[in-house]
Amino acid sequence: MKFTIITHVVHKKDKQQFVAYEPYVREMNLWLKYVDEVQIVAPFSFEKKSTIDSEYSHRNIELNEIPSFDITSIANAIKSIAIVPVNCYKIYKAMKWADHIHLRCPGNVGLLGCFVQMLFPSKPKTVKYAGNWDPKSKQPLSYRLQKWILSNMTLTKNVKVLVYGEWKNQSKNITSFFTASYSKSIIKEIPKKNLIEEIRFIFVGGLTIGKQPLKSVQVVNELKKKGYNVRLDMYGDGVEREWIEDYVAENKISSIIKLHGNVDKKTVMKAYQNNHFLVFISKSEGWPKVVAEAMFWSCLPITTEVSCVPYMLNYGNRGAIITDNITDIVDQVIEYLKDESNYQKQVKSAREWSQQFTLEKFEIEIKKLLKN
Repeated sequence: MKFTIITHVVHKKDKQQFVAYEPYVREMNLWLKYVDEVQIVAPFSFEKKSTIDSEYSHRNIELNEIPSFDITSIANAIKSIAIVPVNCYKIYKAMKWADHIHLRCPGNVGLLGCFVQMLFPSKPKTVKYAGNWDPKSKQPLSYRLQKWILSNMTLTKNVKVLVYGEWKNQSKNITSFFTASYSKSIIKEIPKKNLIEEIRFIFVGGLTIGKQPLKSVQVVNELKKKGYNVRLDMYGDGVEREWIEDYVAENKISSIIKLHGNVDKKTVMKAYQNNHFLVFISKSEGWPKVVAEAMFWSCLPITTEVSCVPYMLNYGNRGAIITDNITDIVDQVIEYLKDESNYQKQVKSAREWSQQFTLEKFEIEIKKLLKN
C-alpha cells in the first residue's frame, strides 16, 4: 500500500533518518506497520534532533518538504499567497500517488489538504482530527472551516474522520476515537498514594499561554500559604518559563516548585507514578494526552472542562473538572485532602479506565481502518 501523510508537524533529519515530535511519530509508526511505501508532505527544519523528537521505524519514507506558513493575520496571509499554490501542488502530487490518504488536522497544512482531497473522491482516506471537536467551542475560522469540510459528505467522500469524544448530531463519517501512550506489557501495580505527608503535584506540557502553567504554580503556592505540605514538579518548556521563574523568585517558593524542562518519556512516566495530582488548566485541547497518561499511573487529574475532558473524567467521577479560578481549584484539592476515600476511589476508577487504551488496542483499531 502507498500511504501519504499530510501534516503540519515539522520534520528533521538525524543520521539519515527522519524524526519529528515523539508522540506523533509513536502513533504514525503504528499506522506505517501496515503500509509498503510512505510519502510525507510536511515542513522541514535543519535544527538538530531534540529530546522530544523520535525517529520513524519505517525504512521506505520520502519527505516532500513544504515551507511553513500561517494565516493568523492579514500580513501573514499576504506573505502566504505565493506559498499556498506550491504547497497545494505538492499535496496534490502526493495524494495522486497514494492508495490511502491520511490527513492530520487541524492545522494550516491540514486545511490545504482538506481542499485538495476533494479532487480524489474515490480514494480511501482517514483524517486524525487532533484538536477540539466540540461543536460549541469557540475556535479560529480555519479550524471551523476544516471541521465543516470534513463533516460535509458531499465535499468529503470515502473518509473516516477520527475525533476525540462523543458528540451528538454528527455526520456518518465522524468516528469517535482515542489515542494511546503505553503498552499493556508495562502495566504494573502502583503503591497506594496516601494523602498524609507531602502532597505532590505535577504539570506536564508546553509552558505556553494556552496551557496556563503559571496557574498551577499559583495553586500550589496558595495551598502552601494555607499550611499544606506541597510540591510541584513541572515538565516542559516554553515562552512562559521566564514568568514562572520570576513568580517563584518573588514568592520565595523555589523549594517547592521545580522546573525540569523538556525530558524524555520515561522520566515523565516515573513522575506520574510518584505524584498525587496532575494540575492541568488548559484553554484548548483535543485528546489531552497528559490527562490520560496521568490517569494510567494513578495520578488524579484536576483539569478544565475542555474538549472531551468531561467524557474522559466521567463528568467528575475520575478526577476533578474545574474552572480556571485559583480559589476554586484550591478548594477542590482541599476537598480531596479532607476525603481521602473519595480520592482513592477516583484514582482507581481513573486508572482502570485509562488502562483500557493501550498501544495494542490502538494498533488493532488502526489496522481495521486501513483494511476498510
